[in-house]
Amino acid sequence: MEAKFYDDQTFDKLVYSEQQLINKEFQSCTFKNCDFSGCDFANTKLLECIFEGCNLSMAKLSKTTLTDVVFKGCKLMGINFSITQDFLFSIRFEDCILDYSSFMDKKLPKTHFIKTTLKEVTFSRAILTGAVFDECNLNETIFNETDLTGVNFSTAYNYIIDPERNTITKAIFSHQGLPGLLTTYGIKIVGC
Repeated sequence: MEAKFYDDQTFDKLVYSEQQLINKEFQSCTFKNCDFSGCDFANTKLLECIFEGCNLSMAKLSKTTLTDVVFKGCKLMGINFSITQDFLFSIRFEDCILDYSSFMDKKLPKTHFIKTTLKEVTFSRAILTGAVFDECNLNETIFNETDLTGVNFSTAYNYIIDPERNTITKAIFSHQGLPGLLTTYGIKIVGC
């Protein structure tokens, strides 16, 4: 990709593993079945783009702009989203694998995580107000000093959240999720 700016284009089956796509801008572009594993997206702008069936594991996103970006059926393991641009940051995940990624200190209000696995993901000091975790596996996900105000966990599972170390005002949990809220207290729940 030699150009600096791409608008309303579809890219199919590109292989850019371990390569650089720095200082570029993609507006309203669609990426299908592309391999961007280990790719360096430093200072790149992704605006209103869709990634479908792509592998972005271990991609480097230093100062990358992600505005209204949707990931569907993508593998995004080990990505540090904390180092992306904060201004207008908005993303959505559907049927993705986000294991071992980090959103530390990130503002993610109303972000949707749908049928996504988030094993050992870090949300320390993140702001997730109004976010939705719909049918998400949150096994060993870290919530520490995280603002979870109004977050919908009603269909999420395998989470452990310490109510004393996180803000959970108006968050929504199912009764099956109670053990994950009470683990800190050493309480045993039976007959739910």
